[in-house]
Amino acid sequence: MKGIWRRGRWFVLGLVLVLVVPLVTGAVALRLNFTGDVREDARTRGKDAIWLGHAWVDGRKKDADLAAFATRIKGTGIRDLYVHAGPLRHDGTLPAAKYPRAKWLIDAVHRTMPGIRVQAWLGDVLVTEGSNGLRLDKAGSRAAVVTSARQILDAGFDGVHFDLEPLLSDDANYLSLLDDLGELTRARKVPLSVAAHQIDPVPAAHSVNSVITGKEKWWSQEFFGQVARRVDQIAVMSYDTWMPLEGLYGGYVAQQTSLALEVTPESTDLLMGLPFFHEDDLGHHENAETVAAAIRGTRLGLGRTDHDRQRFGVALYVDFAAEEGDWTAYREGWH
Repeated sequence: MKGIWRRGRWFVLGLVLVLVVPLVTGAVALRLNFTGDVREDARTRGKDAIWLGHAWVDGRKKDADLAAFATRIKGTGIRDLYVHAGPLRHDGTLPAAKYPRAKWLIDAVHRTMPGIRVQAWLGDVLVTEGSNGLRLDKAGSRAAVVTSARQILDAGFDGVHFDLEPLLSDDANYLSLLDDLGELTRARKVPLSVAAHQIDPVPAAHSVNSVITGKEKWWSQEFFGQVARRVDQIAVMSYDTWMPLEGLYGGYVAQQTSLALEVTPESTDLLMGLPFFHEDDLGHHENAETVAAAIRGTRLGLGRTDHDRQRFGVALYVDFAAEEGDWTAYREGWH
């Protein structure tokens, strides 16, 4: 009986070690990744962006709001506005009634904020983890998305920014869609921009997570590179990381920055997302995922991996949830 107890105890201990040791080792590595000096030249290149809510095109925002926003971003590196003009319908179409005040916004930005581009932010839920959503495996749906992009450019937007989630790594249908969209945007001489999932922090993490949870949180680094080569601008959603501590989050962002830089071509703008929102749940801990930590992590990754990269910036998510401290951290840490 004692022998059985001893064997059981050793089995439990071994199981604990198998589960705990990699987590502890990973946490230590991330924390160490957040240490060191940042390069002084690892700062804004004037290619930053911000995601803006639907209120800017549905009539809720007025001239006074735009004037205040112009004052807010004056002197920063913000060049692109991703303005929510969707969502797409599940068949890929986009009702024009979704953005009745788009012309007002675009004209006013061009008039009062020269050099700022107004991109249409389009997205939808994909049929990957549920029964309802956009199906990229249907050629008709992909064609409808391209038509929606053409429609939004005809409305006067300076580019189109897609955020389709949850998007599984190695999705060939997504790459096909980007190829088709690229033909349109190149012909119109406007940027094609996408929001991207995070990259595997360790090789094949997306596959392992899929087996354990039934979901894929990350993309493989190879797939990220395939996407980056098909677009003009790629913004990593480097938030909702599950990190419980600020030091771990900052180290994680530094790692993500390096991984993204390694496979993003010089011809593509790479932007790292900043958490301009405040929630507390399993995916996002606001005391850990701070703007200050994200900026320091971004600067560390940039300085270590490709400090001369000019087509690089940060993307602020999102205007309607931002607090004053977020803007202060962005200005002080990145400029």
